[in-house]
Amino acid sequence: MGGDLGRVLAGRYRLLALLGRGGTGAVWRARDERLDREVAVKEVRPPARPDAGWPARLDREAGAAARLAHPGIVTVHERITGEDGRPWIVMELVRGWSLEALLRTGGPLPPARVAGIGLQLLGALQAAHGAGVTHCGIKPANVMLDGDRAVLTDFGMAAAGGQVILPWRAALAGTPAFLSPEQVGGLPGTAESDLWSLGATLFAAVEGRPPYAGDCAGAVCVAIATREPARPLRAGPLEPALTGLLRRDPAERLSLDQVRDLLVLPARRAAR
Repeated sequence: MGGDLGRVLAGRYRLLALLGRGGTGAVWRARDERLDREVAVKEVRPPARPDAGWPARLDREAGAAARLAHPGIVTVHERITGEDGRPWIVMELVRGWSLEALLRTGGPLPPARVAGIGLQLLGALQAAHGAGVTHCGIKPANVMLDGDRAVLTDFGMAAAGGQVILPWRAALAGTPAFLSPEQVGGLPGTAESDLWSLGATLFAAVEGRPPYAGDCAGAVCVAIATREPARPLRAGPLEPALTGLLRRDPAERLSLDQVRDLLVLPARRAAR
């Protein structure tokens, strides 16, 4: 991976610095030498057993992500292929910290700030779901914080029209603690699954840990599939929203509008 430093992709994107690695690929800061701007470029790792239709699905889903226009969603510019055949997605470069990094270095956040982050992410999900796009992988590592702006990333991995690029078993290489019970059970991600993962992400932000824990990814998945989530202890006014999002039956989860109503008042305290 380090050998990619300085590489130029598609004749225009020069890789400048590795920003991070995750279960679905590595993200680089790059310079678009044609438009003289910096962008983020993500290498997309194929599934463990890719089928012949995987590149076409990636193109469709990257295209769906590129059509999303919302301040809470990272803009996808294009999908390219390197000279060695590896696929990459070119995106807006968001400067700041991921929520995961912020929690790792600074610990849990105050409920009022988490409520403000949650409201912005709800707006992003409303725009995406309205366009028929589900994320299927919301977690702290996919939430970028740039000042007061919260941005949801990795919609290049999203599922359009109910399709899933990566089977749930491949997600074990990433962060299973934020998957919904139905995804752990092998079902495709849905809008309701995104709401669960949002709840688990906000839970981690205010509690400093996800609602499920285990010694290994498999143990976490078993816990998600069989047990109720942990009760929040630090959430205060956020508890009704968190417990409503983390209902195991997707049909019983709170809707976007219901969660928004529960977060408005706590978020106002952060603005004072």
